[in-house]
Amino acid sequence: MKKSTVAVAVALGLLAQQASAEGFIEDSKATLKLRNFYINTDNRDSQAGSAANKVAGVQSKNEEWGQGFQVDYTSGFTAGTVGFGLDAIALLGVRLDSGGGTNGATSTSYGGTVFPSKSDGKAVNDFSSLGVTAKAKFSQTELRYGTLMPKLPVISYNDGRLLPQTFEGGQVTSNEIKDLTLIAGQIEHVKGRNSSNNEQMSIGGANARTANSNKFVYAGGDYKINKDLLVQYYYGNLDKFYKQNFLGLVHNWAIGPGVLKSDLRYFNSKNDGKNGYDPLYFSNGNYANSVLKNGKGEVDNNLYSALFLYSVEGHTFGGGYQVSNGSSDFPWLNQGDGSSNYTITDSQIQKFGRAGERTWQARYSYDFAKVGVPGLTAGAVYLRGNNIDTYSGGKQNNDGATEWERDITVAYVVQEGALKNLGFMWKNAMWRNTIAGQRNQDENRVIVSYSIPLL
Repeated sequence: MKKSTVAVAVALGLLAQQASAEGFIEDSKATLKLRNFYINTDNRDSQAGSAANKVAGVQSKNEEWGQGFQVDYTSGFTAGTVGFGLDAIALLGVRLDSGGGTNGATSTSYGGTVFPSKSDGKAVNDFSSLGVTAKAKFSQTELRYGTLMPKLPVISYNDGRLLPQTFEGGQVTSNEIKDLTLIAGQIEHVKGRNSSNNEQMSIGGANARTANSNKFVYAGGDYKINKDLLVQYYYGNLDKFYKQNFLGLVHNWAIGPGVLKSDLRYFNSKNDGKNGYDPLYFSNGNYANSVLKNGKGEVDNNLYSALFLYSVEGHTFGGGYQVSNGSSDFPWLNQGDGSSNYTITDSQIQKFGRAGERTWQARYSYDFAKVGVPGLTAGAVYLRGNNIDTYSGGKQNNDGATEWERDITVAYVVQEGALKNLGFMWKNAMWRNTIAGQRNQDENRVIVSYSIPLL
């Protein structure tokens, strides 16, 4: 029996004895979240539809449409020195269209763009999963074991498709000291946003089918020095792959009628275990003389970034710069079918953390509530990265390759009336590059969402 099943069974036994205890029922909440999601990715490279790419399963267009259902249940805690509770998340994705077979599945992926794939590569009609989390609270410290959705500098779940990505493991969070939050945990499995199955974890560049890990440990804390200044430190270790240290600082400064937000981040990532010598565990990078002679090697990356945002009267103007130093790409938890990382360049299509890459960005957004249309927002981001060096066959392919991406988002959420909380969102992105073997992309996403309180 899995450890998570045992933990949940014990929690259920305790709760059965105290189910009527004050707080457990009274503080329970349940919400039904509906998401209608359409995505169309156009791989614009002239070779995308070539005979060779068709044989390899490479599609010139990926298109899928589905309806997602998510029920979130959160209990309160039983009375007593130690309170017990139980949370649950139920997920169901129903296929409406898979673009006539253009679902984006490949021979190495676990599924398509949105849905899991059958043995013939076609999208399934539906997929579902249930996650349960047992929890206990003592004073200002809470322990959780089961399904987790962490959003931290060294581990962050992805919610960019029909259903969210989830992790399985344990986490403890403590707020015993004023203005200090301490967090530690261990993750054992991940469930992709297009999957019903728990998988082990890997990184970009590794052979995720055979080179993976079921142990990711992390710890760190946030300290609020004052109301305007936050400092962070976190450590993460994916067994057999990499060790990572993170330092962060966020500062808000009132200037004139607006506020300037400064967000500074630093990651130091080094190899761990088999990543240091086993080619199956290697990372992508700019290794000209690696064992494989194809640009792969051990994790070796320092990533520095700074993002500045000035908000005034509904307008937000921003600019940032990021440097990815070292021989490897920036590493993060990535089982190959969609993931997020905590960089200022994590965008709709790309991450902009390749070895040697220098990226600057400009962004702007506006909240139309300032002109009498509450719930309507719009924004645009432009990123450009250069100095990318990639290798294959033991030789350099590009001397300072470049890439750029432009993202536009328009969203509206109904604020009142019978359709309150009904949301509409359109996301458009363009990605262009001079990186060998990579195709340009245009992408559109249309999302309609609605939340219904059940408890």
